[in-house]
Amino acid sequence: MNTAIATTDTASHPVVARERWLAARKALLAREKELTRLHDQIARERRALPWVRVEKDYVFDTPQGQRRLADLFDGRSQLLVQHFMFAPGWEQGCKSCSYMADHNDCAALHLAQRDVTLLVVSRAPLAAIEAFRQRMGWRFAWASSHGSDFNHDFGVNFSQEEMSAGKVDYNYTRQPFPHEEAPGISVFCRDAAGQVFHAYSRYGRGVEVMMHTYSLLDLTPKGRDEDTLDYPMAWVRHHDRYAETAPKPARGAASCCGATP
Repeated sequence: MNTAIATTDTASHPVVARERWLAARKALLAREKELTRLHDQIARERRALPWVRVEKDYVFDTPQGQRRLADLFDGRSQLLVQHFMFAPGWEQGCKSCSYMADHNDCAALHLAQRDVTLLVVSRAPLAAIEAFRQRMGWRFAWASSHGSDFNHDFGVNFSQEEMSAGKVDYNYTRQPFPHEEAPGISVFCRDAAGQVFHAYSRYGRGVEVMMHTYSLLDLTPKGRDEDTLDYPMAWVRHHDRYAETAPKPARGAASCCGATP
């Protein structure tokens, strides 16, 4: 067992009297309030976005059998989907998407009280999803889009032809991307007639909104402590693998959820 005690760097960080700390804290508080007001303004603009009716008939495999997109709302009018990187043939789901999903079970309970169903969707066959879910101890709803265009249509899966072209459409930008799978979040609405509408999607660092641990790390002196890593999230492991020693990824390896499983 490693008994070494981690420390913070007081040699290069200013240490002051309480009065000076309080003055600096109040100055920062003013900036934090600016950010909060901007966050609220953008949230209002996000809710005001127009919707697009979902015309395609997507069918998913679930533990309850095959279900259409409208069925996955489970009686609520809003559906929040985590696009989880877990492709057919992978032995396990992406470690960074798993880090994201570790926050889902408690969130799903509270979201349900606000008319939101939380759903995770992956392209892997349902049997592989269920085996991985059991290993990780998760309870949230998880559907397989295996054999459908759902992931591609909502910008988180790219064809071999698209990959061969050198650039794909990801996060509303034509850009190089290292993998055929990508992370994302999509939001859908359902009206009383059962019609489904696409309201919103976000990608890239936008998915951090579901990684509550990052928000807590941002409050601490070391923060995310990723500056010396080859890429952000290189420290992340599947939660049952933190005790293991993992090789350091090579510089230039894929970032975020893109690392090989």
